[in-house]
Amino acid sequence: MTPLLLGFLIAVCVGLTGIGGGSFTVPALLLIAGLPPAEAVGTTFVFAGVLRLVAAPFYLARRQVHSRYFRLLLTGAIPGLVIGVLALRALAQQNSNALIVLVVGVLLTLSSSVSFVPRAQVPGFARKNAHWLPWLAFPIGVESGFSSAGAGALGTVLLLNYSEMSPAQVVGTDVVFGLVLAAIGTAIHWTLGSISAPVLIQLLLGGIPGVILGCGLSRKIPAQKLKTVVAAVAICAGLQLVWSGVRGLGIRGAVDTSRASTRVTGVVRP
Repeated sequence: MTPLLLGFLIAVCVGLTGIGGGSFTVPALLLIAGLPPAEAVGTTFVFAGVLRLVAAPFYLARRQVHSRYFRLLLTGAIPGLVIGVLALRALAQQNSNALIVLVVGVLLTLSSSVSFVPRAQVPGFARKNAHWLPWLAFPIGVESGFSSAGAGALGTVLLLNYSEMSPAQVVGTDVVFGLVLAAIGTAIHWTLGSISAPVLIQLLLGGIPGVILGCGLSRKIPAQKLKTVVAAVAICAGLQLVWSGVRGLGIRGAVDTSRASTRVTGVVRP
């Protein structure tokens, strides 16, 4: 499957549900395109940011963005985002690609699984305890910085279950929230040079018309059912990354053991 087709399909999901940008793109770039983890995350940040930039005006025009909750979420998420990006960069510099893949897989699986947890809705929580929103958004920022996923899935779950907003307003607020995080993450990764321009161009060629189509269909297709499908596919992708990371760590451990044995015995093994 080419990046252009991948970009189109992922963008339709983002336009319809507000989630799927990082949850789908990172696994696809790691498992299909074969990009290094840091480069896959950096490229996804730019791609997801452009998709949300296209989608945001649709929700802003419908007045489906809660400005106060949006600001409170950013207050906690932005510091977390910076920490997540720095952690990713530190592991990438140590050539710990298998470990990064494993951690990204675990984070993706856990964040996507939240969609299947029985709802314990407290609609008045955010209105009465708004000062807690930055603290709840902080781990979302950390995950987003490390894996580029989480802003959509976790942000939507948080607002849907613990605020008085309608589902449409939740999606709109989360789309704009994710847009700001993506813009900051893009700036950091662009500075670090961890973006694959050729892959990004193909993703955008398919993604821009895809997100416009998704936003246009958002009023006609029940987004909640689609979110369940998106979450299920994301869990499968996350588990595949976990398996790839564990296998990579096992191979690396075997190589390190072999090298250590060679140094001790002085025998060069073929």
